[in-house]
This record gives sequence, C-alpha cells and structure tokens, in this order.
Amino acid sequence: MNIEIDREAALDAGPWRRNLIVCVFGSFTTIVGMTLLLPFLPLYVEQLGVTDHAAIVQWSGIAYGAAFFSAALTAPLWGRLADRYGRKLMLIRASLGMAIAMSLIGMAHNVYELVGLRLLTGLLGGYASGSTVLVAAQTPKARSGWAIGVLSAGIMAGSLVGPLIGGVLPGLIGIRATFFLIGGVIFITFLGTTFLIREEARPKAVEGSKARGGWSLVRDKRPVIAMWGTGLLLMVANMSIEPIITVYVAQLVEAPQVTFVAGLVMSAAAFGSLLSSSHLGKLADRIGHWRIINVCLAVSALLLIPQAFVVSGWELILLRFLMGLALGGLLPCIASVIRHNVPDAVTGSMLGYSISAQYAGQVIGPLAGGFIGGHIGMRAVFLGTSVLMACGAIGNFVVERKNQDADSLRRSPLASSKTA
Repeated sequence: MNIEIDREAALDAGPWRRNLIVCVFGSFTTIVGMTLLLPFLPLYVEQLGVTDHAAIVQWSGIAYGAAFFSAALTAPLWGRLADRYGRKLMLIRASLGMAIAMSLIGMAHNVYELVGLRLLTGLLGGYASGSTVLVAAQTPKARSGWAIGVLSAGIMAGSLVGPLIGGVLPGLIGIRATFFLIGGVIFITFLGTTFLIREEARPKAVEGSKARGGWSLVRDKRPVIAMWGTGLLLMVANMSIEPIITVYVAQLVEAPQVTFVAGLVMSAAAFGSLLSSSHLGKLADRIGHWRIINVCLAVSALLLIPQAFVVSGWELILLRFLMGLALGGLLPCIASVIRHNVPDAVTGSMLGYSISAQYAGQVIGPLAGGFIGGHIGMRAVFLGTSVLMACGAIGNFVVERKNQDADSLRRSPLASSKTA
C-alpha cells in the first residue's frame, strides 16, 4: 500500500501535465491526418486512374477504412510493446511513422499504392491510442478521469476538424501538397514527443506478464471485460446511423437541405462529446467512474428513443447533440476503470484491447445499422441501439456491485486474518 501511495505522489509531482499537453496536440494532428482526406478522397482516387463511378466509390471506401482496419489489428500489439519497452518510444514510432506514411500517400501512383499506404498508416500509427496508454499510466489515479477526458476532447476535435481542413486545403494548394503539409505537421508532433515528453520509471515486469498480454495478472477480470464491451457499445451507438442518416434526413427536410442537415447530424454527437468529455471525466474522479458510466449509458438509451420519432431535422440534431454530451463521459471513464483494475505493468496491453474493441464497434455499428435499416426499418436502428445501451447500463451496474462486494470482502478483518 505504501509503495502505491509513494508512486502516486511521484506521479503527481512529475511532468504528467506537460505530457498531457503534448499528447493532446499529437493526437489532434494525427487524427486530422487520418480523417482529412474524407472530403476529397473520391477525387484523388479518380486522379489515380479509376474512372468508373461505382469503382470510385468502392475504392474510396476501401482506402478510407484500410487505415482503421490495420489500426484495430495492431492496437493490442503496440499496447503490449509499450508495457515492455516504454510508452514514449511507441509514441515516437507512431508520430514518425505517420509523418512518413502521410507524405508517401501524396506520392501514390495508383489506387493500389493508396490502399497499401493507408494500411501502412494504420499499422505505423496509433498515436492517439498510445497517448491514452501513456496518460492513463503516468497520471495520478485521482486525476486520470479528467486527464483522459481532455485527451479525448483533443481526439474528437481532430475528428471534427480533419474533414473541414480536407474540404479547404486541396482547393488552395492541391491534393498532393495537402498530404505533404499534414506530414510536416505530424513531424512537428514527432519532435515534440521526442524532446518534451518525460516518462516516469515503469513498473518492473512481473512473471507471467508476457503471457497472453498479462491477462493472468488481472485479479478480477469482470471490470476489464465490461469496459471492453462498453467501448464497443459506445462506437456502435455513434456509428449505427451512419449508413441511413442521409436517407432518414431526406424524410424530414426538403431536398436541397438534405446533405447539409445530414452533415450537422453526423457532427452533432461528436461536438457534444467534445464539450463534455473533460467535465464528465473530472466529475467521475470525484463521484466515481462506474456511476458516470451507468448514468451515461442510461441517458443515451433514453435519448435514442425519441430519435426514432422525430418530425424535423433540428429535432434530430438537438437529440444527437444531447446524446453526444452523455457519451462524452464514457471514453475517459472506460480508461480510468481499466487503469484502476489492472496492474501497472500490463496497463498498456489491457488498454490496447479496449481500443481494438472500440475499433470493432466502428465496424459493427455501420454494418448492423445498414442491415437493420434496410431489412426492418430505420426506426428499428435507433430503438435497437437503445436496447443495447440499456443492456450495457444494466450489465455495468451488476458488474460494479459484484466488484464492490469483492473489494469489501478483501478488506474485511476476516479476510485479512485469513491472509495473515
């Protein structure tokens, strides 16, 4: 116990605030790099020699999703390597790798090179996920919710700003120059990471930590599994309406406004999460991370129901914004609960699997939403997602109670005497 207290005191006096600033900037710039090509990607695919309209759409989807696909596969690996060799080293690798990969995309000669380089971007990248690992491990536990909330705000800001920049820069400097420019900006992230981040001494590896990513060292696995499921649900809730949103909005507004309103609907949830993540993370540090998770899931489940019955575009925008405010508390709390329930020596591995679960939600959400919307109806997408979020709230509540009971049992005088 004294060792844990001493370590927390050392972290509090350490450079965790400066590390957080660098990680927020780096996560913002790398996420911008991952998303800025969305508005002009079909144009770039056409420049690379694809002429058929259907093929342009198909290759654009493949190229965009390729980076996230390879990132999902490699997130646990980078988390495990971070535990073994250092979290700062993984951030240096990710920022330098992305700077190179983004610049190379600007020199692609055909669509196959483009897809391959997008796969390389996801493979070499992972700065945002690596930042989550470093901030969670190097921030005092009493402030981890707020710190990860601030980092999550930077990540979501990158997701919002990236497409906006991608809609402006190519018209000013050209598509290829846009990739060179963002590669240069990410190189600045590499320099800041190398020279400004200071990583505190990592806990020594414990015997067995290399096996199965340290899973055998996790005393109570239920909270960790619950957080992986919660991360997946979060992304499903955010992404399930993506395939149907334009068609759904077309039923609510006049034809000339459809794309504009659909864009606002897509951005509303992310904007709400951007505003609330740090505040809810700070609140969770005071009143408990489990409590915020349960409330956020329950509120999101309730807000999804009226989204199925809206009669105007502004109602849907408002409800998605409110839902984003609620969902903003989940990412920092998920990481904080994992941090509190796993040994420090395997924090990176467990958070890496959590990030993979979130990427899986980004894949499952649109697939499920498109299938349900096409075969059952668009309202069923909202109502089905509401049921999932409600089940998540109930499941987390049950796991929390069992976790509390287990903690009480371990701290009881009887348990202490048996241990002695």
